[in-house]
Amino acid sequence: MTTSDLIRTEAPPQAALPAREQVTLRPSSRRDRRPVVPRPVRRALGPLGVLAIWYALSATGVLPPEVLASPVDVLAKAWDMTLSGELPTAIAVSGERVLYGFAIGASIGTFFALIAGLFRVGEDLVDSTVGMLRTLPWVGLIPLFIIWFGIDEQPKIALVALGVTFPLYFNIYAGIRGVDAQLIEAGNVLGLGRGGLIRHVILPGALPNALVGLRYALGSAWLALVFAEQVNASQGIGYLMTNAEQFFQTDVIVVCLIVYAFLGLFTDLIVRLAIRYLLAWRASFEGS
Repeated sequence: MTTSDLIRTEAPPQAALPAREQVTLRPSSRRDRRPVVPRPVRRALGPLGVLAIWYALSATGVLPPEVLASPVDVLAKAWDMTLSGELPTAIAVSGERVLYGFAIGASIGTFFALIAGLFRVGEDLVDSTVGMLRTLPWVGLIPLFIIWFGIDEQPKIALVALGVTFPLYFNIYAGIRGVDAQLIEAGNVLGLGRGGLIRHVILPGALPNALVGLRYALGSAWLALVFAEQVNASQGIGYLMTNAEQFFQTDVIVVCLIVYAFLGLFTDLIVRLAIRYLLAWRASFEGS
C-alpha cells in the first residue's frame, strides 16, 4: 500500500464535541424550604410578646392598677401628656441635659484616652487614676456635686458627663493599644512618621472600639440622667416621675420609663448607622 492510499483511507476527522455544561450542585437544605420572616418583624416579636402578656395580666386582674397600670391606660396617659405639652417639654429639657453632658464627657474621655494610649508616660499618669475613679458609685457623688455646683443644672450635667467619660476612655484606650504591631512596623517601613502613624494606622485601627465605646457612653448618659433628675429637678422626665411617685400614678411613671427607653434606643440606632457607614471597609460576621 502506497502512501497516497494511506492518505485516502485516513479516517475522517471526528466532529467537535459539544462543550460540557457546568452544573452547580446545591445540597438540599431544610432552611431553604422554610418561609423567610422579615427581620424587622422578628425583632418586634419580643416587645409585642411582652406587651401582650402585660395586657393579659392587667385585663384578668392579676396585675392590679395600683401595682402597674395597664397598657391601655399608659397609652391614654401618654396621649394626654403629649396634647398638653407636658411630655414634649420634659423630653426637650432632658435631651438638652444629655447633649451638654455628653459633649463634656466625650471630650474628657477622648482626651485622656489619647494621652494614655499614645504615650507611656501618659498611661502611667492617667490610667490608674481613671481606673480608681471608675469604681466610685454615681449616687454617692450626687451630694458632693450639689455642694460643688449647687442645685441648678450643673450637677445633673456633671453626672451625665461622668457617666459618659469612662466607657469612652476605656474603649478608645483599648482600641489604641490593640492595634496590630505589624501594621505599625509596615508604616515605619513605608516612611510614616509619628504623626502619620497616628493618623493613618493607629486612629483607624482604634475606630471600631471607639464606636463601641460610643454606644456604651450614650446608654450610660441616659442611665445617669435617671439618677440626676431624681434630685432637686424642677423640669424634665425625672421630675415627672418624682411627682408621679408622690401621688402613686403608675401610668405616668411607666410613660416616663418608656420615653427613657425609646430615647436610648433612638440614640443607639444613630450610632449603629454610623458604625455601618464608617466601618463599611471592614468585613465582619453578622450571624447565621
